[in-house]
Amino acid sequence: MQSPDVCARMGRSEELSDFQRGTVVGCHMCKKSVREISALLNLPRSTVSAVILKWKRGGITTALPRSGRPHKLKEEDRQVLEKVALENCSPSVEALTAEFQSASGAKVSARTVRRELHEMGFRGRVSTYNKPKGGGKAEQKPAAPSQEEARVDASRLDLRVGRIITTLQLPETDGLYVEQVDVGEASPRTVVSELAKHIPLDQMQNRMAVLLCNLKPAKTRGVMSQATLMCVRSSDRVEILEPPSGSEPGDRVTLQGFPGEPDKELNPKQKVWEQIQARPPHGRPVCRNLQGSCL
Repeated sequence: MQSPDVCARMGRSEELSDFQRGTVVGCHMCKKSVREISALLNLPRSTVSAVILKWKRGGITTALPRSGRPHKLKEEDRQVLEKVALENCSPSVEALTAEFQSASGAKVSARTVRRELHEMGFRGRVSTYNKPKGGGKAEQKPAAPSQEEARVDASRLDLRVGRIITTLQLPETDGLYVEQVDVGEASPRTVVSELAKHIPLDQMQNRMAVLLCNLKPAKTRGVMSQATLMCVRSSDRVEILEPPSGSEPGDRVTLQGFPGEPDKELNPKQKVWEQIQARPPHGRPVCRNLQGSCL
């Protein structure tokens, strides 16, 4: 006989079992929201919130003896009341009580309805529980960013001159190279590039290039890539971006008009590199301490 799942065991009783409360806290610790837990366990959001709050305040999930008067409504009726309060825009508690009694069949006073709503977290006038469309303030559109604010700060990129020491094709792939690149550090960096279909292997050996060195390292096919090889793409070909003659591994590449220092590591959530790709800043790239352009 197949055992019922967790959701099927979540009964509608006056109190949740210790198992149910523990399940709610477990879902919360797995970074699920109150809404997600409510839908997953088929419990009202108010109940889920109360269990999580009790756990945060005292580190407990067990049901303590109730202080004060017991609820006059069953849990099923509390769910109906919550739904009625959210879906209707009644002008008063009396009108809301009538709608609730019609939906649930329960006979309770407006005073009880008000108390139950307060315990669920509803505050203020009943008519504000769920404002009809067009009843609230007009949504304020964010002001358009100024030209200075919209400017992409390319100085946050750690672009350096590097020398590709060796290049091998990544095993069991037809489009990936793995390179060892000297960028002026104590040891070479490992870089994985999708260039095998664009540049012959012999042209990848012992050559100068420009690399982006402060992206968060990412693993590709089991190999940790520690930088990005900068390339120029046209409609029919891809070419490696080369620094000017005379540059050395480790020379910083900057853009005119962006004199700042680079981030130690770009925050992936801020998508700095993606923004610069989408909105290239003006200015010719130059190599610090060198004469000439990198293009």
